Amino acid sequence: MKNKKLSIRISEKNLELIHKKAEKAELSLTEHVTKSCLDKKIIVIDRLDEIQRQLKCIGANLNRLTKLLNVGIIQTENINNLTEQIAILYYN
Repeated sequence: MKNKKLSIRISEKNLELIHKKAEKAELSLTEHVTKSCLDKKIIVIDRLDEIQRQLKCIGANLNRLTKLLNVGIIQTENINNLTEQIAILYYN
């Protein structure tokens, strides 16, 4: 339960920087300052929206491939070649 108040003096520039860091970490100012002061890790993943978009695309492609496999358009012997091609695209 949060029932205590902490007051500090800080420059306007530093306060603005702390607010920006809290916003980037998607934490409230209180949560960010508390975690920082208690040496807790604050993990910020840049470009998370892009990663989520890419994962959705990969999932959609897997669904399409599964449907093609189930209706017989893709034969089992072609899966190995397809897997190799995907690996080449992924790692390059």
